[in-house]
Amino acid sequence: MNLLHPIRVALVDDHSLVRDGIKALLAVMPPLEVVGEAENGAEALEMVKRCQPDLLLVDIGLKDMNGLELTRVLSKQYPLLKILVLSMYDNHEYVSESVRSGASGYVLKNSPSREIIAAIEAIASGGTFYSAAIAQRLIADKNTDNELTPRESQVLRKMVEGLNNKEMARELDISVRTVETHRLSIRRKLNIDKPAALVKYAIDHGIISH
Repeated sequence: MNLLHPIRVALVDDHSLVRDGIKALLAVMPPLEVVGEAENGAEALEMVKRCQPDLLLVDIGLKDMNGLELTRVLSKQYPLLKILVLSMYDNHEYVSESVRSGASGYVLKNSPSREIIAAIEAIASGGTFYSAAIAQRLIADKNTDNELTPRESQVLRKMVEGLNNKEMARELDISVRTVETHRLSIRRKLNIDKPAALVKYAIDHGIISH
């Protein structure tokens, strides 16, 4: 990473041990300077405003605000801020949503330290980076069609019926987070947001009857 000035890095994670571990890892990278840290979304918004980092490492599972929502907000407020998502979730929908939210990369927390370092170097230099496992999943997904899975069809049926996430979770006996994941997948596959268009798709594909 041939950079003239240190890259100002900040961390957002609700576990202090994780932040300490990342700081220890970054300490071996002289071009980097950790200028701030936060344990939730509200602190992160204030910290970024105060510290003006160049690169932000963000966890998804924050207590007060989803890390992807935080990424979306910060990307709009600070277009030049580079964001790397660090997550324990190997989930394509989270990866896709992180890209739409403005993140430049997505790395699993259990990745080797060299991979996390490579991600920081790539993003700091203006590129993108995804964990090896995530990259393989993205490539595999490009080779599949956009047909809904049986569970996604069930969720779509409930969406058309007007149920909210909690109601769907209760009726399908799954978690609200799983419902959210399926809804993200449906939106990605169909590229449809309008209720009328969803109804038409559901009728055309036999998911619901006239």
